[in-house]
Amino acid sequence: MADTSAKRLLDSDKTGEPAPDVKRGKTDNENGREDGNESVQENVLSGFKTSSVLSDSAREKNIFIHGKVADQDAVVILEKTPIREDSLAELFSGSTLKLEMKNDIYSTYRLQAPPHLNEIKTTLVCPATEKHIKKYQRKESFLVEETEADYKNITLPHIVKQSFSVQWVYNILEKKAEAERIVYEDPDPDVGFVLLPDFKWDQKQVDDLYLIAIAHQRDIKSLRDLTSEHVPLLQNIFQKGKEAILQRYNLPASKLRVYLHYQPSYYHLHVHFTKLGYDAPGCGVERAHLIADVIQNLQSDPQYYKTRTLYFPLRADDGLLSKFKEAGRL
Repeated sequence: MADTSAKRLLDSDKTGEPAPDVKRGKTDNENGREDGNESVQENVLSGFKTSSVLSDSAREKNIFIHGKVADQDAVVILEKTPIREDSLAELFSGSTLKLEMKNDIYSTYRLQAPPHLNEIKTTLVCPATEKHIKKYQRKESFLVEETEADYKNITLPHIVKQSFSVQWVYNILEKKAEAERIVYEDPDPDVGFVLLPDFKWDQKQVDDLYLIAIAHQRDIKSLRDLTSEHVPLLQNIFQKGKEAILQRYNLPASKLRVYLHYQPSYYHLHVHFTKLGYDAPGCGVERAHLIADVIQNLQSDPQYYKTRTLYFPLRADDGLLSKFKEAGRL
């Protein structure tokens, strides 16, 4: 898999939840992403050698595996794809059934579906860094309390020191990568953005719809940088993003959850659009901030997010958590 998609997986989730940040991917490489097509490709996993299972989820029906491809560290993510309503007739008529148990009106079977209806979505991150490998390991999470002073003295210096690359974001904005995936764009340099599907969404059904709006402005790292001056930008993303999704996917605003993360998974302003009812990773109250609330808060207090205390979860192996512990804040 190409590098932009692998990078997005690394950036997707800081809470310790398996990143289904996973129906999507990205690496630290800055060359962008090359999208595959529907044709049969060479099986690059035929020589994959498993080292360990990093995590798995029966509920999410996925598994994260560390191993090697041609002597390079790699992470493979396997996840069962959702059953689509438009495939039910073929699923019922074209499958074989093996009876396992029958008791009165109840019976259970093993259903063997046709191969094209029984796919496993596969994401390969290669070469995988230690950061990728740690990301997908099961880790305990902690809720951090960050004051205005904490942000200035702990969080911001950590962000600057780590120099987290967002070149893959610039590649998208400059049409150097993923240009064909853009659903909508407003090119205005002040209030404009691009809207495209997140890699967590396979785009085969709207039940798990997940799109990302990436702002053209490049000097907004996170919620902490927002002031009342950015309200027009947020309103534009909110309104035009909803309109684009309605036109493209016939999904009304009343069916959407639109929010920002804090801490974000990468430090360039972006907004999440997911279908209401889809339990998207990171959509919980400890991390997600509804954009409508953000707009109203900034209208009431221009410096709201620069001064208020914010709470967010961090994994046990997150370097920022270590900084909070060293400062006696946890």
